[in-house]
Amino acid sequence: MRVYVPLTLSGLATAHGAGEIGPGPLTAYAVTPSLREWYVSDDIEELEYAALNRAASASLRLIAGRPDEVRRRVVVAVDVPDGDAVVDPDQILDASSLGEVRIARAVALAKAAAVHVDADDAEKDVTAAAAALGAADLGDDDARFTVDGAEDHELLWFGVQEIPGLIG
Repeated sequence: MRVYVPLTLSGLATAHGAGEIGPGPLTAYAVTPSLREWYVSDDIEELEYAALNRAASASLRLIAGRPDEVRRRVVVAVDVPDGDAVVDPDQILDASSLGEVRIARAVALAKAAAVHVDADDAEKDVTAAAAALGAADLGDDDARFTVDGAEDHELLWFGVQEIPGLIG
């Protein structure tokens, strides 16, 4: 199963140094039954893109909680055995956790298929979105618009071998 693990650039650097993403448990995003139902599509590429975007939103939340973090969202696409990615049954009906799965233990970075990272030109919008996230969660429409501004940036695709250049 392909899962999308939200990180930050410093988290990616830590994972690169350790050779694994962890420790567990990890929160990741995948094509789950609830995501399929919400997205109403049978196209696996569209569904995986939706899961990637859910992970990018989670990365933004990580960034918002860390004032010294570089303002670029990071998502690592990792292949894990199907049974390793578990949907929390208590969260199935919670719209904010669509596609969310838990992985009990660390995942070897060697299992990563790709790394997705914001381009440099997204930093301004990601910075603004991280600052507006709390107000957006409380229903502020202007803040939601600001958060959506970061989501308008497509994450770039990088091979795992390119991680040193991303974190350097």
